[in-house]
Amino acid sequence: MDNKFGMFIHWGLYALSAFHEQELLRADVPHAEYEKKMNEFNPVNYDPEQWVLLAKEAGMKYICFTTKHHDGFCMWDTKCTDYNIMNTPYGKDVLKMLAEACKKHGMLLSLYYSNPDWHHENSFNTMSNTHQWKNKVQEDNHFELYIQYIKDQITELLTNYGPIYTLFWDIPPSREDKSINELARKLQPDILINDRGFDKGDFSTPERDEKADAEGYRFVRMTEACNAVGEQSWGYREGEDLNSFWYLSSSIAEVMALGGNYLLNVGPRADGTIDPEHAALVKKIGNWYNRMNGSLENTEADPFRYNIFMNKCIVNKKNGKSYFNFYKGLQSSAVDMEFYPNVPKKVTLLNTGKELPFKVEKLPCFSDDVGVAKDYLHIQKIPVDDIWEPIALEIEW
Repeated sequence: MDNKFGMFIHWGLYALSAFHEQELLRADVPHAEYEKKMNEFNPVNYDPEQWVLLAKEAGMKYICFTTKHHDGFCMWDTKCTDYNIMNTPYGKDVLKMLAEACKKHGMLLSLYYSNPDWHHENSFNTMSNTHQWKNKVQEDNHFELYIQYIKDQITELLTNYGPIYTLFWDIPPSREDKSINELARKLQPDILINDRGFDKGDFSTPERDEKADAEGYRFVRMTEACNAVGEQSWGYREGEDLNSFWYLSSSIAEVMALGGNYLLNVGPRADGTIDPEHAALVKKIGNWYNRMNGSLENTEADPFRYNIFMNKCIVNKKNGKSYFNFYKGLQSSAVDMEFYPNVPKKVTLLNTGKELPFKVEKLPCFSDDVGVAKDYLHIQKIPVDDIWEPIALEIEW
């Protein structure tokens, strides 16, 4: 998995209430009342090209779309259940439309699929598993029928919509069945599968502020972190409290500098459009991300021990250059390194594209065991008070 920035999209019937993607559970809505939403869903302003172009503007390389969330409603033309987008007033395969827009603009497509299904009569329910108490049937009777339902739907999804980059299962079912991922790989040999399905899959998926295991400057396993523009919901929430630009950009910088993918979620409104305030936050993050000059993608860890004073930093290298990602910002207007492989040829502040002055000199704050000042590589004139975003330096040695 070449680490990439991507857009997560949570969209379904729950957008009509603009409360939460788990409205059926969080608001304890009766099933019959919730399922009537299918007769109201009519996203007449849906234009998947606008989603794709927003993602491209932000420097994103793929889109992960929620084909079925916990409510069990299917956002594609499935033959396995009538509870799907084709039986709404809209009556069009929104996933097919998105797949075509992705292909047109060179965007990779990934698919999300929920293991819990609050609509299906044979969906699993175990006390050891979360997100289950809203199931229609509270026993595990005929669970093998639900497994076949999953396989039939995955066959549709991985056959009818072109190449699929990743498969994002959600809510681990607390049981193993390797035949499901084996089927996915048979249908799409190049697909990458996350760790929330019926086996451990190919990559880890920490969510919100969860952390994945890392050693040095790299995750120990392929990793795709995810977060949302909204603090409260992944689906569209009216009046949502938006996460700050600083919080999200810092999270993205850290995860991607460690070699991981990052999915940033938006929840489109019921009419198919993305809230302009949410889109503006995505664009703002993209503006910063694009100025990083590729320093967060397709790098390798730089093993040199620089011993950088006082600042949290992840160091990577690519094409003969080293990239210093200060994902929490800087304490002062300088970066000081005790060790360095050579005197730099050039130091560039990627945030502005400007070269920075530097020299090797004795700094009075840094001394040896007897108090004599030591030589440090001293990079200066970083306008920290004017840069409210993660800072990155590119050094050409």
